[in-house]
Amino acid sequence: MDAVKIGLCGLGTVAGGTLRVLSRNFENISARAGCDIQIVRIGARRDNPDCDTGDIPISRDLMEVATDPEVEILVELIGGTDYAAELVLAGIANGKHIVTANKALIAERGNEIFAAAEAAGVTVAYEAAVAGGIPIIKAVREGLAANSVNWLAGIINGTGNFILTEMKEKGRSFADVLAEAQALGYAEADPTFDVEGIDAAHKLVILASIAFGMPLSFDEVYTEGIGAIETQDVDYAEELGYRIKHLGIARKSPGGIELRVHPTLIPQERLLANVNGVKNAVVVDCDAVGQTLYYGAGAGSEPTASAVLADVIDIARNVRGDQSRRVPYLSYHSHAIADQVILPIEAIQSSYYLRVSVLDRPGVLSAVASILSDAGISIEAIIQKAPRPDEDVVPVIILTNSALEQSLADAVFRLQSLDSVVGAITRIRVENLDD
Repeated sequence: MDAVKIGLCGLGTVAGGTLRVLSRNFENISARAGCDIQIVRIGARRDNPDCDTGDIPISRDLMEVATDPEVEILVELIGGTDYAAELVLAGIANGKHIVTANKALIAERGNEIFAAAEAAGVTVAYEAAVAGGIPIIKAVREGLAANSVNWLAGIINGTGNFILTEMKEKGRSFADVLAEAQALGYAEADPTFDVEGIDAAHKLVILASIAFGMPLSFDEVYTEGIGAIETQDVDYAEELGYRIKHLGIARKSPGGIELRVHPTLIPQERLLANVNGVKNAVVVDCDAVGQTLYYGAGAGSEPTASAVLADVIDIARNVRGDQSRRVPYLSYHSHAIADQVILPIEAIQSSYYLRVSVLDRPGVLSAVASILSDAGISIEAIIQKAPRPDEDVVPVIILTNSALEQSLADAVFRLQSLDSVVGAITRIRVENLDD
């Protein structure tokens, strides 16, 4: 059978891994695809000495790859959104199937791209855009296709997980670990996307689109980073039987869909609480199968290349075989699901960890408890530390039962106004991940 011909745009880390894995596993990949996979053209503005391109022709104008009549599958590995979208849309307009590892592109421009692909009768595949080498999109879209997804929760940014792991295991500060993460290449020089949760929000909205059959709604994801987490919060969480993880959570509730990214306390015994370092993991809760966990390398050259080539293999099978149902976007689901309301963060229910620094005076705890009670928030556990010598400020650690976010926010506002409260109150949501 004739080889399926690939145009590869980008010569960065993932592209290098893709070239290596395809070369190393060529026979297995060809057998699984039912035909050979051949890269016939590369688009890159500059060379990369770590990428062995052999005798494959390289175009400095990437649009030449998107319009090359020989190319059947355009693999976009350049990153960014604006030019990447132009490139992908040009490929679609020229009848190319698309494979991308670009989570920002799919999260922010996916609705437009999917509509163009559906009109053109081509595939857009993006397994590598979420959780690197973990086949989470295929698992949700195919392996769990018979299920109704109740919720999913995941550690989907390795940089943030590395920072929180080091803070827990070695008692280091956020700033100290972030500097090491940058030195090791886990975090960019500007780490905003990782530590502020934007990267995780991109990935979460893609997963939610697949899980709930809804359009991509990146602008409606509640996003909170980990910069305010201190080592003492990690220690107090451990004392209470929890671990702090930076989670992306998508949950179907009676009022709408929750889409939120934020630091979260998880019981120590949960598998997700024991995912450490730069690893990723996603738990999916369904009506038929219950909970399933997907764990592995969330980034890296060859793990991500594994996902890129899996998409290429799937498309190659269809190009040389079944032509139906090429577009993975679930636009054919019922409009009732697609039109679900995205809940604002104020409308979600959660338990909470609060760290309140207070003056060591009689009646302070009573005032704090009274404000929480007035807001309809009950206390599950409380820890009060003794003041240090020559200090009259003590931390009070409170674990609440489930409460409405808006009620908790109102209570925190009132607590913050007390004369006995010193500094900002630290608030972290708690997820037991039971149901």
